[in-house]
Amino acid sequence: MNVHLHWFLPTGGDGRTLVDRHAYTDGGIRRDRITPVSGVRAPDIEYLAQIAKAAEQLGFEAVLTPTGTWCEDAWLTTVALAQHTERLKFLVAFRPGVISPVLAAQMAATYQRITRGRLLLNVVTGGDSTEQRRFGDHLDHDRRYARTAEFLSVVRGAWSGQPYDFDGEHYQVEGGLTALPPDPLPEVFFGGSSAAAGPVAAAHADVYLTWGEPPAAVKEKIDWIRGLAEEQGRTVRFGIRLHTISRDSSAEAWATADRLLGDLDADTIAAAQQALGRSESVGQQRMLALHGGSREKLEIAPNLWAGVGLVRGGAGTALVGSHAEVADRIEEYHALGVEHFVLSGYPHLEEAYWFGEGVTPELARRGLLSTVPASPLLGAPGHGDGRAAPGSGGVPLLVAGGR
Repeated sequence: MNVHLHWFLPTGGDGRTLVDRHAYTDGGIRRDRITPVSGVRAPDIEYLAQIAKAAEQLGFEAVLTPTGTWCEDAWLTTVALAQHTERLKFLVAFRPGVISPVLAAQMAATYQRITRGRLLLNVVTGGDSTEQRRFGDHLDHDRRYARTAEFLSVVRGAWSGQPYDFDGEHYQVEGGLTALPPDPLPEVFFGGSSAAAGPVAAAHADVYLTWGEPPAAVKEKIDWIRGLAEEQGRTVRFGIRLHTISRDSSAEAWATADRLLGDLDADTIAAAQQALGRSESVGQQRMLALHGGSREKLEIAPNLWAGVGLVRGGAGTALVGSHAEVADRIEEYHALGVEHFVLSGYPHLEEAYWFGEGVTPELARRGLLSTVPASPLLGAPGHGDGRAAPGSGGVPLLVAGGR
């Protein structure tokens, strides 16, 4: 089992700070308790294309796009970026409750044809009722997961190539189908830490995605989902969502983390924690519990830093350290059964290069990658051990320790 590396597209904006451009108070509507933010980069197509092109050049397989009020639409943005890239896949996040499952199946099929098979799907059930109501969704937490299960049943039925009937609590479909099913079928990534989420993942997910908790907690989740899937005769693969701060030395990496922490004043942290604490997401509550809203003891496991979660929802932890140390932690998660690593960092353009030039070659040396990107000066793909591929001129891939 090789490691699969993915990056992130900040379609809600990017910058040199953890402070979001959107306030958290009242679900992000009021901004009076947030320190003014500088160094913010707008998520225009030109900047996002820079990140996508860098991710492709550095050997990332796909980029995740978020979904929600403060993001550009993931479907439209990524299909535009597909025109700027050649091989990069797009892990498109979407909410099942705000779109017809048959329409979603049709959109995915069209997307696959337009991009020649570069679509992955990230199903986001939603853990914030305030956010869901903005999109006209008024179901409670557990019923949203029940609806997601029905939604994915209909999507896969519509992809079968034959008219598909479904009579459920949330969807009633007669003869649903896509005239031309997607080829290949997009893999479905799915996350959720609640009791309601587990059975949905076991029945429908290709890849179960968890946020970055300490290894022991991640192992518990893997064992939980794997057991539920086995009961249904299925096999589920596993992924993890993390930020990264990787540098040539550990001291440099932690100095960067300290600088990011220095941007956060007490009022900004308090406003974020107040809003995030209202989330119904069990995963979000687990993220908050890692730091308790305190700046103290943020290294919750070796090289695992919870500082991001002081002000940002969702993935709240980062791998911090030298390139070798970050590779150590990836190898540790991989040994537990984690195959997909969906990574990000602030700013996303620069951090993609730090990781791609520093950690990726280290993972290749350890035999965890099947191929690694060649130096742009060499122009050829390489083997997982850093050697040039046959027919590439025989020039070994440079595996420097970073910049």
